[in-house]
Amino acid sequence: MIWMLIFMALPLLGSAYISWHIWTLLPLPVFWRCLVIVLLVGSFVMLFLNFGRRFDALPLPLASVCYEVSTSSIFIMLYLVMMFLVLDFGRLVRLVPHSWLYQNGWTAAAILVFIIALFVYGNVNYNNKVRVNLNLSTEKALAHDYRIVMLSDLHIGYHNRRRELARWVDLINAEQPDFILIAGDIIDGSMRPVREERMAEEFHRLKAPVYACLGNHEYYSGSPEAQQFYRDAGIHLLIDETAVIDSCITIIGRDDRTNHRRKPLSSFLSPLSSFTIVLDHQPYNLDRTEQAGIDFQLSGHTHRGQVWPISWITDHVYECSWGSHQRGHTRYYVSSGIGIWGGKFRIGTQSEYVVATLKGN
Repeated sequence: MIWMLIFMALPLLGSAYISWHIWTLLPLPVFWRCLVIVLLVGSFVMLFLNFGRRFDALPLPLASVCYEVSTSSIFIMLYLVMMFLVLDFGRLVRLVPHSWLYQNGWTAAAILVFIIALFVYGNVNYNNKVRVNLNLSTEKALAHDYRIVMLSDLHIGYHNRRRELARWVDLINAEQPDFILIAGDIIDGSMRPVREERMAEEFHRLKAPVYACLGNHEYYSGSPEAQQFYRDAGIHLLIDETAVIDSCITIIGRDDRTNHRRKPLSSFLSPLSSFTIVLDHQPYNLDRTEQAGIDFQLSGHTHRGQVWPISWITDHVYECSWGSHQRGHTRYYVSSGIGIWGGKFRIGTQSEYVVATLKGN
């Protein structure tokens, strides 16, 4: 409860801190300074309307704009807080003149240009999907070598619309995979844009079978509806279940840890004579996968924080918040995701899809 109050209080304190600096910095009449502050704080307040699904009542194009504005505001405010903190510290140690922060159009213009340039870069970087190569090998018998495309965190919805999903499908098909793995959070939150744009149809264009597990956002969107979408999309959804490919590869899809009553990994393990892959959305308790003798685990969820310096936090919280990892004989890959939650910005992180080659020795 205390951590929840702190989590809610920090953005409010940040809003007040930014508003005060904008008020003292802008050399404008009172009306215009008030207008700037109202627009900035108002866009942040809209974020709570998004969490409450209030945008679902709006026309789809308007709802998408409101989603983009409100979820982008939290990242913009983060960087404004950091910039003003640096300037305040500079003033404290007498490196920044007092006049720079009071009624100074040049400082205001410099901050505006920097923020615009930073987030234009962040958007371009987000749209550049990075292809990650991953080589896997095993002593276990395989029917042949396999090419596997691995994804996580598509977050399709108001901001990742059908046109963008279609581009991702084309990227996947160009790899000619034997099968596709998705480690949860296909859906962002609201099912409304997913249904209205009939996004399930895009998954039917994939030219290989798709296996996936649930993520926490499937629970936010309503698990029964999300599961129906998976079925409509032709995705093999594994909820504490296994699937076998060519009698030599076993895929275990775990329910998301949002469900505290999900089965333990040990409860549905069979003799591990086949190459075994675990799909587990959130990369916690990696030691349990190693203890179970699993060959490979694919996870997502972290986004690696999406923007710096949040990436420093995720790197501290998780044993592996992004990329390849190994414990004993178990390999892991934690994807930063091909899609994203909220504003389409990647600063210090990347949007990616993984192309893995599995070979027997």
